Amino acid sequence: MKASARAHPIQGLIKYHGLRDEARNIPSHDSISMCTAPSKTETTVEFGHDEDVCLVDGEPVDSEGYDRVTTVLDRVRRTAGIDEGARVESRNTFESNVGLGASASAFAALAVAAAEAAELSLTRRELSALARRGSPSAARSVTGGFSRLRTDTTANRCVAKRIDASFDSDIRTVVGVVPSFKHTTRAHEETPASTLFDGRLAYIHDALAEMQQALCDGDFEAAFGLAERDSLHLLAVTMTGPDAWFYWRPETVQLKELASELRSEGVPVYFSSDTGATAYLNTTAEHASQVAERVESLGIESRVWSVGGPATPIGSHLF
Repeated sequence: MKASARAHPIQGLIKYHGLRDEARNIPSHDSISMCTAPSKTETTVEFGHDEDVCLVDGEPVDSEGYDRVTTVLDRVRRTAGIDEGARVESRNTFESNVGLGASASAFAALAVAAAEAAELSLTRRELSALARRGSPSAARSVTGGFSRLRTDTTANRCVAKRIDASFDSDIRTVVGVVPSFKHTTRAHEETPASTLFDGRLAYIHDALAEMQQALCDGDFEAAFGLAERDSLHLLAVTMTGPDAWFYWRPETVQLKELASELRSEGVPVYFSSDTGATAYLNTTAEHASQVAERVESLGIESRVWSVGGPATPIGSHLF
């Protein structure tokens, strides 16, 4: 009873912030994201062990990660009638806990691999709901591409659905890596206490509708202009929480200013960030090398990523 899967992390375009139901990992509002490739997580799950063991890049996960992994495994075991422990090994091709959506690919790959190992025939919708138990962002990593997670008080309806976008192949994301460790759960726990949170809830519905329309229309400037604005909105809400958590670093600000500078030079590029210091500069294939060179000129490591697909089973195992 062993299986493996691959999933891509996500870049939030209209991010979720805060949880409506913490026990079931249901966000306060909808969200839209884009999977990024070739960045990936590969995970192998094998049932038949005395207890659950979970390793990421060869190291045991922390207690928070372990609890989230076992939450997903327990749901699979209940469905499949399994009463055995599982060995889980996961490997990333990119950094974790720096704002690159690692929890999304981690729990998407886990959900697909665990379901395969348990010989469950789950639909994409059911896999999305399962992955959400580990991380709401993972629900969108399961479906891949541009996806929208619908929040719903009924847990099996809180799932992601793919958005058809006509410009997938032309999108490039230049990542400016700023290695500052963070835990996203901290931001979501504090969010409802922010004095700006009610304003976000009022703003979010129009933002989601505009983003969905821009993606369907293949309107690059509208879609990624909205993503830039939402990144600033997310930061404002987070930094006005009880702990006044400001997760940007000087390099993050440099990358934001670089995006504005390049646009003034006629280069189509927009800044975006999730709850972390690392930033995305979204552009097109034609301009990706130029943008990456300018990021490197700041002394910041860059990578060029494109739009990634859905989480899928794979034939090679990690153990």
